Amino acid sequence: MASVEDLDRHIATLRNCEIIPEHDVRLVCDKAREILLAEGNIVHIGAPITICGDIHGQHYDLMELFEVAGQMPETNYLFMGDFVDRGYYSVETFLLLLLLKVRYPNRMTLLRGNHESRTITQVYGFYDECMRKYGSPTVWQLCTEVFDLLSLAAVIDDKILCVHGGLSPSIQSLDQIRTIERQVEVPSEGPMCDLLWSDPHGEEQSGWSVSPRGAGFLFGPDVVEIFNQQNGLGLICRAHQLVMEGFKWHFQQQACTVWSAPNYCYRCGNVASVLRIDEHLDHKFVIFQAAPTEIRHAGQRTVQDYFL
Repeated sequence: MASVEDLDRHIATLRNCEIIPEHDVRLVCDKAREILLAEGNIVHIGAPITICGDIHGQHYDLMELFEVAGQMPETNYLFMGDFVDRGYYSVETFLLLLLLKVRYPNRMTLLRGNHESRTITQVYGFYDECMRKYGSPTVWQLCTEVFDLLSLAAVIDDKILCVHGGLSPSIQSLDQIRTIERQVEVPSEGPMCDLLWSDPHGEEQSGWSVSPRGAGFLFGPDVVEIFNQQNGLGLICRAHQLVMEGFKWHFQQQACTVWSAPNYCYRCGNVASVLRIDEHLDHKFVIFQAAPTEIRHAGQRTVQDYFL
């Protein structure tokens, strides 16, 4: 495995939005798999922690997030998935976060999102980006093998459940999440699929409904209230949905959405947020804007180029 000096050098390279050699990607992924294998389906972490939502390959906005919310290793982070696709720099974004996980395994937690999938990444950009930047699918294959080992959820001080999408009608307890076979491609249905794909209903609609996404479910305030009570939780924190204001409370603050990709797809005009949880489990949303245009890479393509 690479030395600490090598890891720090690779981190600096990726922070500068430059790729690292394929050989080093393999070494990093090998070490990351070793670390992730030791983590369960649910990672138990303590506060203080800063919780982040979708990033979607927006590397310079990730750098802005670190500027606003705190640099590592001084700040502990939990990212709730969807590191790749849609943005221009999924390779640099995911490898940077993975390197930070390898360098500071107890200060960085990475969960799986619905885009950490072979099927989805072949449609929404990550596979094509790997081919363009490395000339072969090898880096994509290495990263997708890591995807299979990412945890499905995190619990902060036994009170806050963090998951990419939401709840499942097949899951009534945290113990049921622990028994899922996670080392697979994201299935198209079932409890693992639901955790990564589901969304909350509007405030007035209770129970379960089929999701218009074609995967997962919509769940109401009664579902959240019962799940929190049965599992001793005070809050479900999730990502997965664009929120123009950067965050959104649901169901009398029993659940919330955190969105961390400002100006999503470089055209939506939204702000982004992270959620800071202090040592007393008090919370504060921190809002941030997209990175200033002048710091972005001079060679960045236009949105029109990207979507052709």
